[in-house]
Amino acid sequence: MQRWQIWLPSLQRRLALPQTSLQLCVLGVLGGLAASILIILFRLAIIGLQSFFLDRTDDFSTVGTDIRWMLPLGAAVLIGIIAWITGYKHYRLGIPFVIHRIKLKYGMMPTRNTLNQFFGGILALAGGFSVGREGPSVHLGAYGASTLGKYLQLPYNSIRILAGCGIAAGISASFNTPLAAVIFVMEVVLREYRVHVFIPIMLSSVVGALVTQTVFGSDRELALLNIVSISGWHIPYLVLCGVVFGAIAFVFNKNMMRLIKLFKSWPLILRLCLAAVLTAAVGYVIPHAMGSETGAIYYAVNAPNDIALLLTIFIGKMLLTLFALGLGVPGGVIGPVFGIGIVLGTLLAIVPSAIIGDNSIAGTYAVLGMAGLMAATMHAPLAALVAVMELAHNPGIIVPAMVVITTAYITGVQFFNNKSIFLLQLDFLQMPYKLSPADDVLQKVGVLALLDNQYQLLDNPDESQVLQALDKLEPPHQLLVKRDSGAQSTFLLASYDVQLSMTGASAVQYLPLKGLTHQATMAEVFAILEDKREGAVYIYREEEPQQLIGIIRWDQVRSLLVKQNNLL
Repeated sequence: MQRWQIWLPSLQRRLALPQTSLQLCVLGVLGGLAASILIILFRLAIIGLQSFFLDRTDDFSTVGTDIRWMLPLGAAVLIGIIAWITGYKHYRLGIPFVIHRIKLKYGMMPTRNTLNQFFGGILALAGGFSVGREGPSVHLGAYGASTLGKYLQLPYNSIRILAGCGIAAGISASFNTPLAAVIFVMEVVLREYRVHVFIPIMLSSVVGALVTQTVFGSDRELALLNIVSISGWHIPYLVLCGVVFGAIAFVFNKNMMRLIKLFKSWPLILRLCLAAVLTAAVGYVIPHAMGSETGAIYYAVNAPNDIALLLTIFIGKMLLTLFALGLGVPGGVIGPVFGIGIVLGTLLAIVPSAIIGDNSIAGTYAVLGMAGLMAATMHAPLAALVAVMELAHNPGIIVPAMVVITTAYITGVQFFNNKSIFLLQLDFLQMPYKLSPADDVLQKVGVLALLDNQYQLLDNPDESQVLQALDKLEPPHQLLVKRDSGAQSTFLLASYDVQLSMTGASAVQYLPLKGLTHQATMAEVFAILEDKREGAVYIYREEEPQQLIGIIRWDQVRSLLVKQNNLL
């Protein structure tokens, strides 16, 4: 126990610095392991529930019509009950909520929201709603890894990195795409690229992939698709396909936000029931459109020339996804977008297939559709490209994918003014996700990194003792005064004030100090001292709030900001 008490403060101080370290990498691996365990339990629960009524996972056409319509209705009721038990205010879920918590709360996820996400996501996916498992995976991954940081009372700046590690492990464990998971975290969630963040997140993603492969095997969900290299004459047609993907992404985002705004005032249970009724009705006629992306892949492979079936699945998948996510069913958007893109890409492959008299390119176009729609819908072009490379296992797909992704992205941004679906939701829900340049710099440095112990502390002194201590004080040492008032103690920064002495008053100026825990970052110090731009804050440990471990002065905050691109 004594060794632990010595080792832990040293670890906390080391992680307060925004630098790559062995300790952070080890914690990233442990955080990835914790996240992977949660994701595996999540996936096994879905597979276990679906095994009771489905012959093949995520293929709801294999269940009888007398049971199929009951599945989303039963799931909606149970999701509503769980939300009522945990409290409706804890129903904010999914990737937009995680982005908000990463930026504003250092990635620490509330337990009740996580319970809603875990059990609600299981029920939604087992019940046939057209949502993805990556939304819950991101949430659960962030929760698992950040909980490790909270348990060790690590600085908040390192807890945010651990949350990113958990998210990467969660996505990697969901799709078996470790590199795409890393890029997605940096491009969409953290929205920054820094080496000291990149390395532990990469290790965590590797852990997620390895643990997943141990449990579920190394089979890829796109293994059914026959992905072949295509010649250069396809490029002009791929540009046209990219335009189509960009336009469909705009239609998708626009209508989802329209539904969110239209039904926002409805009680949650009514929204869930409406989503269930629509899913049951459409699923009764088009069972292939239910579930996440796996069912769409199966039918894209087995019926690449059946235009009527593919078009029916495409329309049904679009409707079910929009209503499920727009009405608040817990789940992610990436999985359904993959499914919609695969079906749409297979449809667009019919034209070149007719020209060459061979439908062998259908699988390639299906993967390109997935990439183009993901890039334009979520504004994640690099993550989409890497995901295609990993899932396809065919280097011949890279150049066509780059053509489709860039065209789809530019079409959505320039011609339709389309924004990321995640940012659209954050803006509408008024959940902040942007930081000022100063906060962005300061949140990366923990207070323990700049802790100042050059001070003298006097316990309830009289005026003569304060004056005597000030006379002996040598810069840059500070004089702190502790005043006890009942159970509470206040700390003051004492200094000479020439103007006060000239008026005949006491020559000593007392400046009240506010306290911060050792987990805080320099951003919290800046928030306290910004207005007066002088003074200091004292730092303490959570378990000993009356015991100072150091101070942070305003000039330290100023020096840090000036050092980082003259932000002050």
